[in-house]
Amino acid sequence: MEIVFDPSRLDFARTSELLRATYWGGARTDKLNRRAFANSICAIALVDGRQAGFARASGDRTLFARISDVIVWPEHRGRGIGKALVAALLAHPELRTVTTWTLNTSDAHGLYEAFGFRRSRDGNEMRLDRPGAGA
Repeated sequence: MEIVFDPSRLDFARTSELLRATYWGGARTDKLNRRAFANSICAIALVDGRQAGFARASGDRTLFARISDVIVWPEHRGRGIGKALVAALLAHPELRTVTTWTLNTSDAHGLYEAFGFRRSRDGNEMRLDRPGAGA
């Protein structure tokens, strides 16, 4: 397995399709995914030269970053690819000075806790949801 950050290695159609099948990406269009990916550092997992996973980090690339869209192709799950994607983003040269990392998950807390992420309960984290803003 290899992790690359080269957008030319991205299988956009398959990545967008799998993200639209998730609980978090179901309302997205290809147009929205293209824009989100273009404004992020994208990590692409390759197995035998073919894409097997994807994750991205967005933010200012200096002090703040958010991990999003960590997804592993169904036939490659359970092999540590998700962990490798997160580790690659955390170690990326453009993100080394980031002091505040965030993410949102409903079902993969254990994956992120292994890297030191904690569930926010301190009352400082705030969120604004704007349904329909991405349409």
